[in-house]
Amino acid sequence: MFYRGKYADGIDGRDMGPKRQRITDQGSSFYGGSPGSSFMYNASPYSYIGQPPPFPVVRLRGLPFDCSEADVAEFFHSLDIVDVLFVHKNGRFTGEAFCVLGYPLQVEFALQRNRQNMGRRYVEVFRSKRQEYYKAIANEVSDTRGGSPRRTAPKAKSNDEGKESAEHTGVLRLRGLPFSASKEDILDFFKDFVLLEDSIHMTVNSEGRPTGEAFVEFTNAEDSKAAMAKDRMTLGSRYIELFPSSLEELDEAVARGR
Repeated sequence: MFYRGKYADGIDGRDMGPKRQRITDQGSSFYGGSPGSSFMYNASPYSYIGQPPPFPVVRLRGLPFDCSEADVAEFFHSLDIVDVLFVHKNGRFTGEAFCVLGYPLQVEFALQRNRQNMGRRYVEVFRSKRQEYYKAIANEVSDTRGGSPRRTAPKAKSNDEGKESAEHTGVLRLRGLPFSASKEDILDFFKDFVLLEDSIHMTVNSEGRPTGEAFVEFTNAEDSKAAMAKDRMTLGSRYIELFPSSLEELDEAVARGR
């Protein structure tokens, strides 16, 4: 379903999550590639024949202050979500977000969700541009370093208390992963520990789409406890929350995606 060429700036939208940090570090020089030679879509209102299609991103406004990446994915349930970037100001969620889609034509379908409800609030959906998305990335890195608006300081303190008292079984649950994150990204995140790809379980919803969560089986409980030192460290520009978990919780989460 994904557009296989390059967008107008020479980027493949599917890789945006892992590229965030490099975008802000290297600026526009990061994009040196030329557009692909074939373009698949010529649907209204754009004609992509012989020219690069626009970068597939929309801006959302009016989001509930307790929403998560999974809520946005459900809001756009029939579309391919590549990345969700929540916008903060002075450490507080503004109710806005940027959503990168799988290919340009999906922007038109996303706009059809304008003023549809998420919970009790209606959400506005606007066409956006890659420059606005990149600027928001840079602001998040310098302000809140990205992540879900659910992860506020008061709740983090409460979570810390629970994490410290939780029993370790050798399994950790990760929350806040970019939708484009891979097992290789998680292996690199835990590079100080001996892990195999088979010990990493990426969870999906009933439609087979990533939830932004994963479970990791460590060699023993001591390793999983030591790995908690990585709690709220960044993967790309997202900080990742870690929670002590169990094989039972892992099995339940995997079963929900079947």
